[in-house]
Amino acid sequence: MDFQPIIDFDKQLLLLLNGSESLFLDSLIVTLTNAWTWVPLYISLLVVVIKNSESALKVLLIMGSAGLCVLFAGTIDDTIVKPLVGRWRPTRDPEIGLLVDIVDGYRGGNYGFFSAHAANTFSIAIFFCWLIRSRLLSIALVLWSFTNCWTRLYLGVHFPGDILVGLCWGALVGTGVYFLYRHFSARFVWTTSYTSLAYTKTGFNRNDSDIPVCVLVFTLIYAVLRACLA
Repeated sequence: MDFQPIIDFDKQLLLLLNGSESLFLDSLIVTLTNAWTWVPLYISLLVVVIKNSESALKVLLIMGSAGLCVLFAGTIDDTIVKPLVGRWRPTRDPEIGLLVDIVDGYRGGNYGFFSAHAANTFSIAIFFCWLIRSRLLSIALVLWSFTNCWTRLYLGVHFPGDILVGLCWGALVGTGVYFLYRHFSARFVWTTSYTSLAYTKTGFNRNDSDIPVCVLVFTLIYAVLRACLA
Protein backbone atom coordinates (compact mmCIF):
# COMPACT_ATOMS: atom_id res chain seq x y z
CA MET A 1 0.00 0.00 0.00
CA ASP A 2 1.27 3.44 -0.98
CA PHE A 3 1.13 5.73 2.08
CA GLN A 4 2.58 8.76 0.30
CA PRO A 5 -0.82 10.35 -0.52
CA ILE A 6 -1.77 10.07 3.17
CA ILE A 7 1.55 11.60 4.22
CA ASP A 8 1.14 14.44 1.72
CA PHE A 9 -2.39 15.12 2.95
CA ASP A 10 -1.15 15.10 6.55
CA LYS A 11 1.42 17.77 5.69
CA GLN A 12 -1.06 19.98 3.85
CA LEU A 13 -3.58 19.71 6.66
CA LEU A 14 -0.93 20.72 9.18
CA LEU A 15 -0.10 23.85 7.17
CA LEU A 16 -3.79 24.80 7.25
CA LEU A 17 -4.01 24.39 11.01
CA ASN A 18 -0.61 25.78 11.95
CA GLY A 19 -0.13 29.26 13.34
CA SER A 20 -1.91 32.56 12.76
CA GLU A 21 -1.23 36.28 12.51
CA SER A 22 -2.55 36.82 16.04
CA LEU A 23 -0.08 37.68 18.79
CA PHE A 24 -2.88 37.02 21.29
CA LEU A 25 -3.29 33.45 20.05
CA ASP A 26 0.46 32.95 20.00
CA SER A 27 0.69 33.91 23.67
CA LEU A 28 -2.40 31.90 24.59
CA ILE A 29 -1.08 28.75 22.93
CA VAL A 30 2.34 29.05 24.56
CA THR A 31 0.64 29.18 27.95
CA LEU A 32 -1.77 26.32 27.23
CA THR A 33 0.90 23.98 25.90
CA ASN A 34 3.10 24.46 28.98
CA ALA A 35 2.81 21.46 31.33
CA TRP A 36 3.15 23.73 34.39
CA THR A 37 -0.09 25.49 33.45
CA TRP A 38 -2.03 22.33 34.27
CA VAL A 39 -0.46 21.58 37.66
CA PRO A 40 -3.57 22.96 39.47
CA LEU A 41 -5.69 20.47 37.50
CA TYR A 42 -3.53 17.55 38.61
CA ILE A 43 -3.69 18.76 42.21
CA SER A 44 -7.48 19.06 42.02
CA LEU A 45 -7.76 15.48 40.76
CA LEU A 46 -5.57 14.35 43.65
CA VAL A 47 -7.84 16.22 46.08
CA VAL A 48 -10.89 14.46 44.66
CA VAL A 49 -9.18 11.08 44.99
CA ILE A 50 -8.11 11.73 48.59
CA LYS A 51 -11.55 12.98 49.63
CA ASN A 52 -13.27 9.95 48.13
CA SER A 53 -10.91 7.16 49.16
CA GLU A 54 -11.49 4.90 52.15
CA SER A 55 -7.79 4.20 52.66
CA ALA A 56 -4.31 5.41 51.85
CA LEU A 57 -3.79 2.23 49.82
CA LYS A 58 -6.57 3.21 47.45
CA VAL A 59 -5.02 6.66 46.99
CA LEU A 60 -1.66 5.06 46.24
CA LEU A 61 -3.23 2.64 43.75
CA ILE A 62 -4.96 5.46 41.89
CA MET A 63 -1.89 7.69 41.83
CA GLY A 64 0.26 4.75 40.79
CA SER A 65 -2.20 4.03 37.98
CA ALA A 66 -2.03 7.64 36.80
CA GLY A 67 1.76 7.30 36.81
CA LEU A 68 1.48 4.17 34.68
CA CYS A 69 -0.63 6.12 32.20
CA VAL A 70 2.19 8.63 31.77
CA LEU A 71 4.81 5.88 31.63
CA PHE A 72 3.06 3.79 28.98
CA ALA A 73 1.57 6.66 27.00
CA GLY A 74 4.33 9.26 26.91
CA THR A 75 7.61 7.96 28.28
CA ILE A 76 7.67 4.87 26.06
CA ASP A 77 6.76 7.08 23.13
CA ASP A 78 9.57 9.56 23.77
CA THR A 79 12.26 6.99 24.54
CA ILE A 80 11.39 4.19 22.11
CA VAL A 81 8.77 4.99 19.45
CA LYS A 82 9.94 8.42 18.30
CA PRO A 83 13.61 7.42 17.78
CA LEU A 84 12.56 4.10 16.22
CA VAL A 85 10.09 5.59 13.71
CA GLY A 86 12.19 8.68 13.11
CA ARG A 87 9.49 10.86 11.55
CA TRP A 88 10.52 14.50 11.49
CA ARG A 89 8.46 17.09 13.29
CA PRO A 90 6.85 19.57 10.86
CA THR A 91 9.23 22.29 12.08
CA ARG A 92 12.19 20.11 11.08
CA ASP A 93 10.74 18.40 8.03
CA PRO A 94 13.05 18.95 5.02
CA GLU A 95 10.06 19.43 2.69
CA ILE A 96 7.82 21.85 4.61
CA GLY A 97 9.94 22.97 7.57
CA LEU A 98 10.46 26.47 6.16
CA LEU A 99 6.70 26.87 5.58
CA VAL A 100 5.73 26.13 9.18
CA ASP A 101 4.83 29.14 11.33
CA ILE A 102 7.17 29.15 14.35
CA VAL A 103 6.16 30.77 17.67
CA ASP A 104 8.95 32.26 19.84
CA GLY A 105 11.52 30.10 18.06
CA TYR A 106 10.04 26.89 19.47
CA ARG A 107 10.63 23.86 17.24
CA GLY A 108 10.59 20.89 19.65
CA GLY A 109 12.83 17.86 19.31
CA ASN A 110 13.76 16.18 16.05
CA TYR A 111 11.07 13.51 15.90
CA GLY A 112 7.32 13.80 16.44
CA PHE A 113 5.60 10.46 15.81
CA PHE A 114 3.53 10.09 17.79
CA SER A 115 2.47 13.00 19.99
CA ALA A 116 3.31 12.43 23.66
CA HIS A 117 1.13 15.42 24.59
CA ALA A 118 -1.87 13.74 22.96
CA ALA A 119 -1.09 10.32 24.42
CA ASN A 120 -0.36 11.58 27.94
CA THR A 121 -3.31 13.89 28.33
CA PHE A 122 -5.81 11.52 26.72
CA SER A 123 -4.64 8.54 28.78
CA ILE A 124 -5.11 10.58 31.97
CA ALA A 125 -8.48 11.86 30.75
CA ILE A 126 -9.76 8.39 29.85
CA PHE A 127 -8.47 6.84 33.09
CA PHE A 128 -10.29 9.41 35.24
CA CYS A 129 -13.40 9.17 33.05
CA TRP A 130 -13.54 5.45 33.88
CA LEU A 131 -12.58 6.01 37.50
CA ILE A 132 -14.97 8.80 38.53
CA ARG A 133 -17.84 8.36 36.02
CA SER A 134 -18.95 12.00 36.10
CA ARG A 135 -20.35 13.13 32.76
CA LEU A 136 -19.41 16.79 33.27
CA LEU A 137 -15.87 15.95 34.38
CA SER A 138 -15.44 13.46 31.54
CA ILE A 139 -16.41 16.08 28.95
CA ALA A 140 -14.10 18.62 30.58
CA LEU A 141 -11.13 16.26 30.63
CA VAL A 142 -11.59 15.20 27.00
CA LEU A 143 -11.81 18.86 25.95
CA TRP A 144 -8.68 19.55 28.01
CA SER A 145 -6.82 16.85 26.10
CA PHE A 146 -8.11 18.13 22.75
CA THR A 147 -6.97 21.64 23.72
CA ASN A 148 -3.45 20.33 24.29
CA CYS A 149 -3.60 18.59 20.91
CA TRP A 150 -4.65 21.82 19.22
CA THR A 151 -1.68 23.67 20.73
CA ARG A 152 0.71 21.16 19.17
CA LEU A 153 -0.80 21.65 15.73
CA TYR A 154 -0.82 25.42 16.12
CA LEU A 155 2.86 25.42 17.10
CA GLY A 156 3.69 23.16 14.15
CA VAL A 157 5.47 20.53 16.25
CA HIS A 158 3.15 17.65 15.29
CA PHE A 159 1.29 16.52 12.21
CA PRO A 160 -2.42 15.69 12.55
CA GLY A 161 -1.50 12.03 12.08
CA ASP A 162 0.85 12.25 15.07
CA ILE A 163 -2.03 13.60 17.14
CA LEU A 164 -4.52 10.98 15.96
CA VAL A 165 -2.21 8.07 16.74
CA GLY A 166 -1.35 9.65 20.10
CA LEU A 167 -5.04 9.90 20.99
CA CYS A 168 -5.68 6.29 20.00
CA TRP A 169 -2.70 5.06 22.01
CA GLY A 170 -3.70 7.23 24.96
CA ALA A 171 -7.24 5.82 24.93
CA LEU A 172 -5.89 2.25 24.91
CA VAL A 173 -3.46 2.98 27.73
CA GLY A 174 -6.01 4.83 29.88
CA THR A 175 -8.57 2.05 29.49
CA GLY A 176 -6.05 -0.75 30.03
CA VAL A 177 -4.60 0.89 33.14
CA TYR A 178 -8.08 1.44 34.58
CA PHE A 179 -9.00 -2.22 34.29
CA LEU A 180 -5.61 -3.15 35.75
CA TYR A 181 -6.37 -0.78 38.65
CA ARG A 182 -9.83 -2.30 39.08
CA HIS A 183 -8.32 -5.78 39.24
CA PHE A 184 -5.90 -4.86 42.03
CA SER A 185 -8.45 -2.66 43.76
CA ALA A 186 -10.90 -5.55 44.00
CA ARG A 187 -8.20 -7.71 45.58
CA PHE A 188 -6.62 -5.29 48.03
CA VAL A 189 -9.01 -2.39 48.66
CA TRP A 190 -12.40 -2.65 50.32
CA THR A 191 -14.86 -0.21 48.75
CA THR A 192 -18.35 0.91 49.69
CA SER A 193 -21.28 0.70 47.30
CA TYR A 194 -23.32 3.89 46.92
CA THR A 195 -26.89 4.21 45.73
CA SER A 196 -27.41 7.90 46.52
CA LEU A 197 -27.76 10.32 43.62
CA ALA A 198 -25.14 12.44 45.37
CA TYR A 199 -22.51 9.91 44.27
CA THR A 200 -21.37 8.59 40.92
CA LYS A 201 -21.59 4.92 39.98
CA THR A 202 -18.08 4.34 41.31
CA GLY A 203 -18.70 6.11 44.63
CA PHE A 204 -17.30 9.59 44.00
CA ASN A 205 -19.15 12.58 45.42
CA ARG A 206 -20.61 14.53 42.51
CA ASN A 207 -19.85 17.88 44.12
CA ASP A 208 -16.23 16.86 44.60
CA SER A 209 -15.97 15.76 40.97
CA ASP A 210 -16.92 19.29 39.92
CA ILE A 211 -13.76 20.69 41.54
CA PRO A 212 -11.44 19.83 38.60
CA VAL A 213 -14.00 21.32 36.21
CA CYS A 214 -13.88 24.63 38.08
CA VAL A 215 -10.09 24.50 38.14
CA LEU A 216 -10.04 23.95 34.38
CA VAL A 217 -12.30 26.96 33.82
CA PHE A 218 -10.16 29.22 36.02
CA THR A 219 -6.99 27.95 34.32
CA LEU A 220 -8.40 28.89 30.93
CA ILE A 221 -9.38 32.32 32.26
CA TYR A 222 -5.84 32.75 33.58
CA ALA A 223 -4.39 31.78 30.18
CA VAL A 224 -6.64 34.25 28.36
CA LEU A 225 -5.84 37.10 30.76
CA ARG A 226 -2.13 36.38 30.47
CA ALA A 227 -2.39 36.45 26.68
CA CYS A 228 -4.25 39.77 26.83
CA LEU A 229 -1.51 41.30 28.97
CA ALA A 230 1.36 39.90 26.90
